[in-house]
Amino acid sequence: MSTSFPRILSTGTPEFEGEFQALIDGRAQDSRPEQAEAVAAIIEEIRTRGDNALLEYTRRYDGHEADSVASLLWQAADFQTAFEALDEPLRDALQAAADRIRDYAQRQKLESFEFEDEHGSRLGQRVNALQRVGVYVPGGTAAYPSSVLMNAIPARVAGVEEILMVSPTPDRQVNPVVLAAAHVAGIDRGWALGGAQAVAALALGTETIPAVDKIVGPGNLWVAEAKRQVFGRVGIDMIAGPSEVVVVSDGSADPRWLAADLMAQAEHDEQAQAILLSPDLEHINAVADALAVQLEELPRAKIIRESLATNGALIQTDNLGQAAELVDRLAPEHLQLALKEPDAVMDRIHHAGAIFLGVHSPEVMGDYCAGPNHVLPTMRASRFTSPLGVYDFQKRSSTIRLSQAGAADLAGLAECLAKAEGLGAHAASARWRNDSN
Repeated sequence: MSTSFPRILSTGTPEFEGEFQALIDGRAQDSRPEQAEAVAAIIEEIRTRGDNALLEYTRRYDGHEADSVASLLWQAADFQTAFEALDEPLRDALQAAADRIRDYAQRQKLESFEFEDEHGSRLGQRVNALQRVGVYVPGGTAAYPSSVLMNAIPARVAGVEEILMVSPTPDRQVNPVVLAAAHVAGIDRGWALGGAQAVAALALGTETIPAVDKIVGPGNLWVAEAKRQVFGRVGIDMIAGPSEVVVVSDGSADPRWLAADLMAQAEHDEQAQAILLSPDLEHINAVADALAVQLEELPRAKIIRESLATNGALIQTDNLGQAAELVDRLAPEHLQLALKEPDAVMDRIHHAGAIFLGVHSPEVMGDYCAGPNHVLPTMRASRFTSPLGVYDFQKRSSTIRLSQAGAADLAGLAECLAKAEGLGAHAASARWRNDSN
């Protein structure tokens, strides 16, 4: 497959299927054995040596000397101080984004319910929030205050009792906007810790850091591998891969807008993926020209160029229906339908993490302040999972309150099915509830 920039493909060529499948296959990010082994060793060290291991790894990987984990603690007052020290426009922007995220999250809350059947038995669902959640926040130069808001606010809306944060501070570089975002999001306390060791500490607990019920938040490959390995002991949000966007255009959008939208994803890192689908070849060429012009003006031009050359494509389709079929095969994290009539195409698509409808809905708004969560399934995981939301911080318990008549009515069914499974004790337990015996 060619690595020219930008790569223009057409569904009408014999080689297209192979080229398109390569775009999909190139996204696979399996755990490397040596990395998995190293992360397992880190987790075991945290399990057996607790705070001492945490301090050693922090010195080794972050260049941060500390006498105790307690000395790395951030409290709510530290978050508030950082918030108050920001320039007013940035304070206002953080607060406005948080308000929109919170408003959207409020509408996601699951509710308890109960109903009564014809025998007077009552069946229902009891919803409780998780008790303690850990939020991982990248640190140093890769600091994302928006991720603090997106991960912590739904947890707070869900009713989580305590929210903890960990964030590395390489060479003691503390990002004040991250701390300020922790104040706006309502995080209770945090530590200047990162990497697989911070994930392990949250999952297992140490002398200083309490174990949590769930870990959320983005990180590098080491963080992702650590989350993979502690899953089961704690919950996690998802194993996230590089960011991705698919834009479907009918030619009605300004090519310069779409070029900017594609590069907004490509600048994340070289593994990010940005793809344009359109039946209009003239429009595709105009977007390609706009990419070439705008690229020269951007500080992360080298990253963008590598991302688009390796993982991106501009694809001419026969029609918008075919574009929808290709979207479903890609199952992208972000989908922009830059169309005059986006709803008709959306109705044909089953797999996408977040869908942005119309030319005035760029993905970047979702990154920061539209309201819906920007923690989304990548690597085609939108085929089976959903964006992070309040429901990820709530758990459901079934409630069963059978009346005597209800138990007697169900006893025969349960006994019959238990016998079919060869479970005599199950059958006997059901039989005892039958008031005819």
